[in-house]
Amino acid sequence: MYVPRLFRQEDPAALARLITEHPLASLVTLGPAGLEMSPVPLLYDPAPRADAPHGILRGHLARANPQWQQFRPDIPALALFTGPNAYISPNWYPSKAEHGKAVPTWNYAVVEARGPLRIIEAPDQLRQLLAELTAVHEARQPRAWTLEDAPEDFIAAQLKAVVGVEILVQQLTGKWKMSQNRSEADRQGVAAHLEKPDLLVR
Repeated sequence: MYVPRLFRQEDPAALARLITEHPLASLVTLGPAGLEMSPVPLLYDPAPRADAPHGILRGHLARANPQWQQFRPDIPALALFTGPNAYISPNWYPSKAEHGKAVPTWNYAVVEARGPLRIIEAPDQLRQLLAELTAVHEARQPRAWTLEDAPEDFIAAQLKAVVGVEILVQQLTGKWKMSQNRSEADRQGVAAHLEKPDLLVR
């Protein structure tokens, strides 16, 4: 990912927050037919390890999805997380009225994680992974659903239909393109317009 110095985001807490608040990643791997992509919600454990200096991402794929069988293990996987983003009109810049030197652009925040992809098939590890995913995403529900709410034979069948994935994150890159290259007045103009309903893509 091309990241000009002005747009570089290196704060680990900010990167972790975007991943946590926008967990649906585009998981990209290289296979015999070229690049493969699957949308996958991923949990992020930022604790560093010797083989994962930027933590671990965990999720699962359908067992019927060929991506997990065909990816090249010698090529790092890429998980791309997209945060808030919006189209930016040059009409929002006060400087445009002064000299007209402005063009449309797009503002966004993204995090790119790279590292080796590992597959998890052991039933006990898969069950623990699904329990963790459920606990995180059910946390805001009035009554959180758990695996125990469904019949055991049904859950056992569901476990057979998925494989777990882990990315040992060795590179974590953040890009916050938020009009940092514009004047303070232009940035204020952008902020004022983005406060209007339906302009920000969340």
